[in-house]
Parts: sequence; structure tokens; C-alpha cells
Amino acid sequence: MSTAVNWGILGAAKFAQEHMGPAIHAAKGARLAAIATRDPSRAEPFTAFCPDLRVHDSYDALLADPAIDAVYIPLPNTMHVEWAAKALRAGKHVLVEKPIAMQADEIDPLIALRDETGLLAAEAYMIVHHPQWQRVRDLLSVGAIGQLMHVNGLFSYHNGDQPANIRNSAAMGGGGLPDIGVYTIGSARFATGQEPVSIDARIEWENGVDVKTEIWGQFEGFSYFAMISMRMQPYQEMLFHGSAGYIKVKTPFNARVFGEAQVEYCIGNGPVQIERWPSDDHYVHQVEAFCTSVRTGAAYPWTLEDAKGTQAVIDRVFAAAGPAPAD
Repeated sequence: MSTAVNWGILGAAKFAQEHMGPAIHAAKGARLAAIATRDPSRAEPFTAFCPDLRVHDSYDALLADPAIDAVYIPLPNTMHVEWAAKALRAGKHVLVEKPIAMQADEIDPLIALRDETGLLAAEAYMIVHHPQWQRVRDLLSVGAIGQLMHVNGLFSYHNGDQPANIRNSAAMGGGGLPDIGVYTIGSARFATGQEPVSIDARIEWENGVDVKTEIWGQFEGFSYFAMISMRMQPYQEMLFHGSAGYIKVKTPFNARVFGEAQVEYCIGNGPVQIERWPSDDHYVHQVEAFCTSVRTGAAYPWTLEDAKGTQAVIDRVFAAAGPAPAD
């Protein structure tokens, strides 16, 4: 393998075009080398910023390309496990968009394949690579706000006027919880290192997909509430409230898109402090961390087991809320 990790992308998804393709192209130690799409015209936005990109006419053809070291998979949610497994069997390291699976136990075969092949397989959970989240975790780990008492998470956007959007399709694994619930849940798990002891939830459904979810939980040391929705004004925030202070993450999930990455915190009667990261790109950090792990064997910050843990909580939320109403 060359010094740079050669990447291929399965599919010409809009998210890959706008975020992950440019991130792979910009990341140190990475080279965007190929894309697979049945429609060559869909590769044109990628070749516009990466002129040497090879275009394969099928996913299998890209996986058979001996020059490709790693594959990024931004396919619809229901296709993630299938193509991640095929990539591993083809000898490729694999980074799969979240959620990596629709249920936690579906991740077990990927863990087994990862261990069997010795390849890196991970969920593209980019926020853990952003320094704002590493700062939050560090503040909590040293007890900067005293005993953590409560965590509050909010994440919403509105796509009710987009019926063709795959997030509004039950058959394609859509819904707010798979799309953005992973953030309000996973970020709390990452920052605190704790798991929920109990979960209760209420879900509003439309055409078989969850469009608004409220979650009440109790972790070992703190209470938890989260609200996520695909039918509300865009908003996002995570709050960690302790006995001696609080930490607020103002743009926790879409840094530089929704707003500037900022961590606000106040300890005791001290002043409100704000730390900013105006230029960090968590997608680029994610790719660079992946490439470092591939080249050196260094630990990757978000393992398949971490992804399984978040999916297990999402499974519990769905179970607590009950099934979608019959049409």
C-alpha cells in the first residue's frame, strides 16, 4: 500500500458530494481515487474537484479495483451492512455512514469480519473527531462542573415538504431516530462514558417513519432527555448540567454548517466562558484519523462496538415507544 490511503466511494450520494468526497480529497494521508455509479453524469461533481478520479460503473467493480485501499459507503441505511461486509471480504478497509445498521445485532457479523480480516471497519460518526467534543469529554472527566446531574439534547430539521427524501421512506430505513437520534444519544455516551439504565419514549409517526421522538432516560449518574424531529425548525444543542456548573455545546452536530463550533461553560459563580473552533472540519479529521489507524494500527476513536452501543439504545427507544400505527 502506498503512503497515502487510496479511497473509493460507493455511490454518488449528495452527502458524499458535498461533504465526504471533498473531505477525503483534502485530508492528509488520503487520496480520493475512484467512485462507483451507474450514471456517469452523477460522477461529474466529484471529478470537478478531483479530475483524476476513476469512475466505475458498478459497486462490485470498485471493490475489485486492486488500487483501492479503503471504501466509504454513503448508501441508503438498509444497504450499509450488506456492502460493508462485501467491502471487507474484498480486502478493503471500510467507513460506513451512520447508522451502520438498522438493529444492533446486525453489527455483530461486521465485528466478526473485522476481526477475521484484520481490516479497519467503522461507522462515520464524525463528531467524536471534533476538538469541541474532545474538550467536553475532558471537562466532564475531571469533574469541572461537579457531579453531572442531567443531560439535555435537542436536534431538529424540517423535511416534511420532501416526500421523495429517503429519510421519509420506511422501506429505505428512514426516520429521525436513525438519521439524527444517533447524535443526541451517541454524543451523551461518548462524552460521559455511561450507558442508560432505563429508557422511556414517545414517537410521532408519519407513513411508517418516526418524525418526532421524545426520550426520557436514566443513566447511572444522571437523568437524560432528548427530542429529535424531522418536522420542526432546524435547531441543535447539547447541555450537560452539573452540581457546580454547566457545559453547553451550541453547534454540536453540524459544525461550520449550522454555525460555529462553540463550547460554553460556567463553573460556580465564575464568568461564562466560551471556547471556539471556527475552522475545524470534523469530516477531514475523521478521514485523517481513519488513515492513521490504517497505516499505523493506532486505535480508532469510534469502534463498531461503540456504534453498536448507540444502536442498542435506539432499539430500546423504539421498543419503549411501541410500533408504528397500522396504515
